[in-house]
Amino acid sequence: MVLKENVLDVDTYLMLRGKVKWKPLTKEQAKKALENSLYIVVAYENGKPVGMGRVVGDGAVICYVQDLIVVPEYQGSGIGYRLLQNIKEFVLELKIPGTEMMFDLMCAKGREHFYKKCGFIERPTDKLGPGMIQYLWYQGYNSINHMSLLKCGLWNSWPVPTWA
Repeated sequence: MVLKENVLDVDTYLMLRGKVKWKPLTKEQAKKALENSLYIVVAYENGKPVGMGRVVGDGAVICYVQDLIVVPEYQGSGIGYRLLQNIKEFVLELKIPGTEMMFDLMCAKGREHFYKKCGFIERPTDKLGPGMIQYLWYQGYNSINHMSLLKCGLWNSWPVPTWA
């Protein structure tokens, strides 16, 4: 297996995402995501891309493993571990000496055991709450998002959208 850094093209990224049945992205989304990554590493087996990892973050306080993909026929062969170790080495080089940096991820359902073996802790814990997510999308006026903003007390502090 060969690892190559920061050379992932949009079509290969979309192909790898498709192999693991992740949510489809537009080419524009994929291009912007790759351009805004701190680091990307791709695993090749016999010249063929079989996995990749991508890091986003500020490089000082927090870095996220945004994507870690190994195509199904290569899962369990150590590629994911090598990709993650490579990513971790990159992140450690960014860390300001004498400081602590958070190294986070949100794993796909059923993959928790792999990440625990790699040193990650599962949330919630006694001190850390569960991870949270909110999907932002525009498809006309969305009353569900409107209601959630009202419940949070945020709607009145945000400008009313022109499409509302």
